[in-house]
Amino acid sequence: MRHALIAFCLAAAASACSGYEQKSTLEPSATGVSALLGSWSSASLVPSADSCSDFKWNVTQQTGNSASGTFSATCKGDLKVSGTASGTLSGSTVTWTAQATASVANVLSCPISLNGTAELGSDSIRVPYAGDTCLGKVSGVEILKKN
Repeated sequence: MRHALIAFCLAAAASACSGYEQKSTLEPSATGVSALLGSWSSASLVPSADSCSDFKWNVTQQTGNSASGTFSATCKGDLKVSGTASGTLSGSTVTWTAQATASVANVLSCPISLNGTAELGSDSIRVPYAGDTCLGKVSGVEILKKN
């Protein structure tokens, strides 16, 4: 009887482990361009004078190896920026562009364009960028975290 009980316990333990392994291989994981889908925002809110901060990118559309969505940021201190951004993924590199309208306290409004080549990590994107605003050029590196 004792041997039967030990055999039963070993069989139950083996069954539980194999069930766990099977479940873990079936769980979904985002790969490729689908890893870009969702909301992203700045990890740091401390900009320099010639940079942008408070980036937000809400990726809502995916086609092939490209993704796009809405974008916002604050550049050169008080320049509020909002528009669209899109990127094309190749490996872990995202070549991207953003077209937006910028405004300062609802007085000045102008077009802005940013671009760069970003590196996609497991839960972040390192985004070097450069562009032109009505207040001059901006450039920098921003880390976006997936929300």
